[in-house]
Amino acid sequence: MDNGEYLNNINSLVDRYDALKKHDPMDLSTDQDLTIAIMNLIGIEEHLFFTGAKTERSEYFALIKEIRSMRKELLQKIVGDHEGEVWCLSKHLLAASYRLMEVGTKKLDQDAAEEAQDFFTKAYNLYSLFWGLAMKIVPSDELKNLNEESIPKEKRDTLFAKLGEMVKKAVNCCIE
Repeated sequence: MDNGEYLNNINSLVDRYDALKKHDPMDLSTDQDLTIAIMNLIGIEEHLFFTGAKTERSEYFALIKEIRSMRKELLQKIVGDHEGEVWCLSKHLLAASYRLMEVGTKKLDQDAAEEAQDFFTKAYNLYSLFWGLAMKIVPSDELKNLNEESIPKEKRDTLFAKLGEMVKKAVNCCIE
């Protein structure tokens, strides 16, 4: 599938998300909360590693195993059956999104609002791509061919814009 076909087919993702919402509107909202928890568990793993390395205390490294086990269990609830590199890719998309949000927040503290917004946009784009993969809307076999050079700039924005709109529509955190 070429990038043009890929972008044309992405319109069906909104329909698929709408169908999922009608089935059980609570699931995606709950899963969004779960992704934030997973992001924080990834952050905890990182902090345990750096604390263990800095203090040379092995008990911090031992805790990583427990946190990692919990993170894997929770990620399985969202990613489910996965193929190829989707599991690892999902973890790294959430981790990168989390870190970009952190950097954006720090930029706000430095009164660099425009730069912060750029980091927040990148974080949301990665988060949207995660959902595209998790919901099997973005075909994972096409990802190996998907990079900045392979998609014209105007279509790159469209891809992330459409994924972002899909996430906004499907993942409504205000549903109680």
